Amino acid sequence: MLLRKLAMKNFGAYRDTQTLDLHTRPGKPIVLIGGLNGCGKTTLLDALQLVLYGPRARCSARGNRPYETYLRECINHQANPEEGASLTLEFSITVDGKERVYSLSRSWSVSGKSLRDHVTVFVDGKWDQVVSTGWADHVEDLLPLEIGSLFFFDGEKIESLADPERASAVIKSAVHSLLGISTVKQLRTDLQVLQRRKRLSEEDQAAVEQIRQLEARHQNAHAEAEAAHDHVGALRVELDKRLDELKTAEEAFAHDGGALFERREALQQRRKDAAKHLAVTHESLISLAAGVLPLQLLSEQLGVVRKQAAIEQQATEATQILHTLVSRDQEILDRFGALLSPTDLKAFRDYLDTDRQQRELAGTAERILGLSLDGYTQLAGLEQVLVSEKQRARELLDLASQQAAEVDALDRQLQAVPSQERIAARQAAQAKALKAVHHAEAALANAVEAHEVAKRRRAAAHAEVEAAYEQQAAKKFEAAENQRIHDHCERQRVLLERFGDALLKRHINRLEVAVLESFTRLMRKSGLVRDLRIDTDRFQLTLTDENGDAVDPGRLSAGERQLLAVSLVWGLARVAGNWLPTVIDTPLGRLDSRHREHLVDRYFPHAGDQVLLLSTDEEIDERLFHRLRPSLAHTYTLVHDDTTFTTTVEPGYWWNSGAEHVA
Repeated sequence: MLLRKLAMKNFGAYRDTQTLDLHTRPGKPIVLIGGLNGCGKTTLLDALQLVLYGPRARCSARGNRPYETYLRECINHQANPEEGASLTLEFSITVDGKERVYSLSRSWSVSGKSLRDHVTVFVDGKWDQVVSTGWADHVEDLLPLEIGSLFFFDGEKIESLADPERASAVIKSAVHSLLGISTVKQLRTDLQVLQRRKRLSEEDQAAVEQIRQLEARHQNAHAEAEAAHDHVGALRVELDKRLDELKTAEEAFAHDGGALFERREALQQRRKDAAKHLAVTHESLISLAAGVLPLQLLSEQLGVVRKQAAIEQQATEATQILHTLVSRDQEILDRFGALLSPTDLKAFRDYLDTDRQQRELAGTAERILGLSLDGYTQLAGLEQVLVSEKQRARELLDLASQQAAEVDALDRQLQAVPSQERIAARQAAQAKALKAVHHAEAALANAVEAHEVAKRRRAAAHAEVEAAYEQQAAKKFEAAENQRIHDHCERQRVLLERFGDALLKRHINRLEVAVLESFTRLMRKSGLVRDLRIDTDRFQLTLTDENGDAVDPGRLSAGERQLLAVSLVWGLARVAGNWLPTVIDTPLGRLDSRHREHLVDRYFPHAGDQVLLLSTDEEIDERLFHRLRPSLAHTYTLVHDDTTFTTTVEPGYWWNSGAEHVA
């Protein structure tokens, strides 16, 4: 298992959403998270356990409080309780050689006096309802609680593992769960259960006979269901044939003009409407021809008339103003003649005489038309009227042409409509084919329903058989067969017991070597412990010195006991294959400088493929940080705001601030 990402929203001191990228890579297995005391390092460790194990999580701050009370107190005090808090952990695990990515979210919120805790699990990016609902059981297959608690630990509290009694319980749990001993034991238990199921008492003979009857009933129901299934298949074929026949009849009906026949009434109505519209257009043309439009044929003559009318109108106007001009000219001469010289007066008189003579001449023009004033006006407007009438006539002619074409087209379609006698046979064939299709569909529907009834009857019979088998613990009907299985199970149980003992001894021997080697690498005093033994009956841990005498763990210092506990965890991880992440809170709390260097140089970079360290600035200080730097994948600092009592996750450590990824 490898952790990928942890997101905390309104959890404890963490306000809003705080996210940590936990990806590691070969040669850089460590994620270093720094924080002063009270900044939330232990809260982060609790978050990992809480999101995985929920009510069973061994969180440091829970104590004996109920789970709901603890969850309420875990909601950040500045957050809305109805919004609640959430934890999301993304991790990967290899199953049958294939990597699967889990995204586990645990959220809770307060509604009145009640609290709701909800778990959602996505596997390879898809929501898995079964895993989400049964996560409490599923996580035990991925990472059992006892094992998870062993690898997510407080560096100061882990010292208790140096106690022989405490170490015995941990070693026993780890060896059985982590190293596969429990699998062998479970196999033996399963074989024993199978033996019990195979015993057949005399009282069970009646049940055996009942099972046989139920099986016979189930076989009959199965045969009926299969027959119904075959009948449904045959009727589907029959329906397909009838549908093909209907299609053929419809195609023949269409080929003989059936579609036109069905549309004949509509075509007749359309033809009637088109003829009516054409008649209206003709009437409009006749009405137009009864007006002034025929004068368009006399366009040249009308031009001559208009010219003559203009001459006559000018002559009339000249005659009307001639007498007025005589009086006006004499009045001008009488009033202004004295002012002019004789020469100018004569010239002016000549001009006036000439003007009157010209007007008198114009007024003598021949009056052929003799039109009134209104007549002249009507003659002037006649040209515009003719232009308008000509345009209207052209439009009506175009419309009449279109309507006549539509009438002709409809006449052709009506001529193509087959007669009632010709189409009757096709209609009858089509109706017959359609009736056959309906009959086949009804028969198929009845057959499908009968098949469903037969399947339900078969399912009920099968359920009765299964219930009878379950009630009798799936025992065999043959006593000889039961005895053979019983004897075979007994031999396998004995073999598994011997195999389990041998496997336990092998793993214990490997664990002894791994723990002793780990302790020797971490200890400053090289000759303190020479040998280490683990009893396979009580899983008691025994230390001996170079003289062969037992070493009482009470003689060890607090730091040495912590190193012994770390060695135990390290040895278990090495024997199991380093497939679990290691999360250590306060990793160097009680150790002196030499032991701290040993852990930094020899343990942390080699503890596994992924190691999360939660440290203060005094534990992994600047000097140890630079020694640890080549193995770092990410660094973070937990920054606490004393005014709001909230913590945020910032990239970088105290001596590489701002650089989340360490080169």
